[in-house]
Amino acid sequence: MDKVYVISEHAETYHRLLHNATLPELTVVDRPDQATIWLADPPLAAPQLCYGDQLRWLQSTFAGIDALINAPYRHYQLTNVRGIFGDLMAEYVFGYLLNETRHITQYADQQAQRLWQPHDYTSVRGKTLAILGTGAIGQHIATVAHAFGMHVLGTNQDGRAVEGFEHTMTLTALRQRLSEVDVLVSTLPATTETARCVNADFWQYAKDLLFINVGRGATVDESALIKALDEKKLRLAVLDVMQQEPLPQAHPFWVHPRVHITPHIAAVSFPEQVFDLFADNYRRWHAGKPLAHQVNFNKGY
Repeated sequence: MDKVYVISEHAETYHRLLHNATLPELTVVDRPDQATIWLADPPLAAPQLCYGDQLRWLQSTFAGIDALINAPYRHYQLTNVRGIFGDLMAEYVFGYLLNETRHITQYADQQAQRLWQPHDYTSVRGKTLAILGTGAIGQHIATVAHAFGMHVLGTNQDGRAVEGFEHTMTLTALRQRLSEVDVLVSTLPATTETARCVNADFWQYAKDLLFINVGRGATVDESALIKALDEKKLRLAVLDVMQQEPLPQAHPFWVHPRVHITPHIAAVSFPEQVFDLFADNYRRWHAGKPLAHQVNFNKGY
């Protein structure tokens, strides 16, 4: 008999779903030291890992598991959420991209002023989109980009080919080609290798591009990003993630004229979707099969 402990902002919903699911030989407990399985939000779970002597498997309710990777406990199997964020991330990316190219916010402002003033616009068709990261989220964004008629480049650790990308390369190789890129989207996870990899050296060859970060704030050198904006290497940065969240009140991002920020909402986990993944994984666990979406603690993803 396995025992599951839920620690989440949506704990009430997860408890209801657990009750209705009637998963075999699984009971719910309210103490971490009693549970072999945790269904947990990583930031809430990390401080309690010291009580997890019985813990054998933790199902993260988030895609990002930075808080657990950085904790000094690795005695359990860790799985995260994958495959449900591609649609949401693509909606966010293309919502901002189309707002920029078609002047949607500008026209809303003009309406408030009763001002009839057309503006020239450019189509995204034929533009080059580069995506940092060719995982499931990057692949979904690439699919949508192709539907808009864009050229799509991608980066991964070894430059291996990935379906849906016209050309893939390493991050270093892309840096040399940034002058060809119109839109750059980062989906990178936070790992030792990606820490502040989007830095001053990276922007060296950029030329008036639009940058959107839906990955992790730790991958971006924020001072270098502001400098690149001021030097017109970038025309706009759309940031859903930052080095420190919530963003401090004194941070220059708040007032920079070419920075748009959102409070880490590009793709929020819906409990029902997360629970479907957990239930499938639990059935694998109960049957002695390998778990889906396992995280490698050393790689960080």
